[in-house]
Amino acid sequence: MLGLGFSGQKQGLGEEAHQSGEAATDTRSATTLPESGGDVATSRAASSGFGGRSKPVADLGLDGPDLGTADINAAQDTGATGHMQVIVFTSQKGGSGKTTLCGQLAVAAELAGAGPIALIDCDPQGSLSDWWNSRAQSTPMFVRTSVDRLGEDLAQLRQQGISLVFVDTPPSVTDTIRDIVSHADMVVIPTRPSPHDLRAVGATLDIVDSNGKPLVFAVNGATKRAKITSDTAVALSQHGTVAPVTVHHRNDFATSMIKGGAVMETNPTSKSSQEIIELWQYLSSRIRKVERRKTQRPTDSAAAPQSSARAKKFGTAEPRAAGGFGRRPGD
Repeated sequence: MLGLGFSGQKQGLGEEAHQSGEAATDTRSATTLPESGGDVATSRAASSGFGGRSKPVADLGLDGPDLGTADINAAQDTGATGHMQVIVFTSQKGGSGKTTLCGQLAVAAELAGAGPIALIDCDPQGSLSDWWNSRAQSTPMFVRTSVDRLGEDLAQLRQQGISLVFVDTPPSVTDTIRDIVSHADMVVIPTRPSPHDLRAVGATLDIVDSNGKPLVFAVNGATKRAKITSDTAVALSQHGTVAPVTVHHRNDFATSMIKGGAVMETNPTSKSSQEIIELWQYLSSRIRKVERRKTQRPTDSAAAPQSSARAKKFGTAEPRAAGGFGRRPGD
């Protein structure tokens, strides 16, 4: 299997990095986690994107302080849980808005006080790293890692008291995507209100289900008062949780991303800003529920019945009728 498809040459990244499965990087000093122990070093990444600045990100040395009890208690209303949570944004369909939502929501979480926040770009196209490279701010921090080292590096970030990690993925369905999803505490599936997006959801659901991960559909790029928007939410709700906040298509999202910002920073009083803030508030409440369930679950075996139920719900344990989110009978 081709995995993330690193066979092509991306501007600013060498062919060797692509073939090794290295996550996309940027021109500033992204945090690079050590191979084994020791202090976390920062290194200048290859040039790409909008001609970024040379503004370093603070190191995350292994001797750095963990979040204290008081800090954890104070973070409860901001979306932080006291334990690092990994949110993976994935969808088989290109153009679903994964990168935009990933970056915008990471900034919303940071502004809400749920940090420290880390970003990881597993898409070889490197759009998230290009955006971060264009930012004047160094937060959320960007972590340079590779798919092969993702689990190890997440463990180090957890040790350092990082609260949330936002992971962007390429539009594909591969074993590599399955591996990335396996590290998630929650999976967000951005979905535009269109028949093509709905048909593409099935394969992504299969990956999430096989890993037994909680998911949230985020209806994104919607047209105001369009019937297909509500129809999409209804269709998705039959297969998983749908965020009650719809993100509508507006030019200020693209404008803010080009400038390396987010709508909360470039246009804080806009409707777009309010939608992202409300979407983050909802996702943070879901994350806290996930955390509570983890602490209440005595053993991994207790999760088995739920996983089986999810398989039936998503149609992977039993054949579905043709046309159900792109699945064919017997898939």
